[in-house]
Amino acid sequence: MCDENLTFELLLCTMPEILPEALERYVAEHSTPESDVLSALNRQTYLKVMMPQMLSGHVQGRVLSMLSHMIKPKRILEIGTFTGYSALCLAEGLQEGGKLTTIDINEELTPMVKQAIENAGMQNKIDVVVGNALQIIPTLNETFDIVFIDADKQNYQKYFDLVINKVPVGGWILADNVLWSGRVIEQKHDKDTAAIHAFNQYVSTHPRVDQVIFAVRDGISVCRRVG
Repeated sequence: MCDENLTFELLLCTMPEILPEALERYVAEHSTPESDVLSALNRQTYLKVMMPQMLSGHVQGRVLSMLSHMIKPKRILEIGTFTGYSALCLAEGLQEGGKLTTIDINEELTPMVKQAIENAGMQNKIDVVVGNALQIIPTLNETFDIVFIDADKQNYQKYFDLVINKVPVGGWILADNVLWSGRVIEQKHDKDTAAIHAFNQYVSTHPRVDQVIFAVRDGISVCRRVG
């Protein structure tokens, strides 16, 4: 947990930036604002949780919500829950009776996640699963209209390979942090950066998907299954 004496504003300075700060602020100011529930979760994450910059946040959250509303999914799979912000955003676009399943290995954050889901009134829309996604995904005998990958970076390609057959043709696989604070274009890569770069190369030439990177926050890879 973070020291609660640290200010929310100070912690915001740790966020990776693609656009200059003034433009980031302009984008946020001219996008639909967070709901009260999301705003409170955003703040609590920065005050109480280690590595709060992992949170999707306002603008990326609106992008995820917008994509979900456009796709109108019946089923969503999220790999990597963190404090539940992105799950809440994606669930906003679910069809009536739709369901989002979110998987995370860190059970310590589960009470916070479930409280946020309850605060949003989404208990009937979001299932929280605690455990190793690499083991859980093969047991899921269903298809998903959207899969959102936002877990440990060194396993991104494994997650992709596990879900590609669980997404119908025309379905979508999204992956977060694919610009990795800009480190993907550096000459020397640490293990996480190397894994993200390899993933980007893998999906950009994968014969079964069309793919584009959205330069939103830390980068979102958007893949549409075509075969």
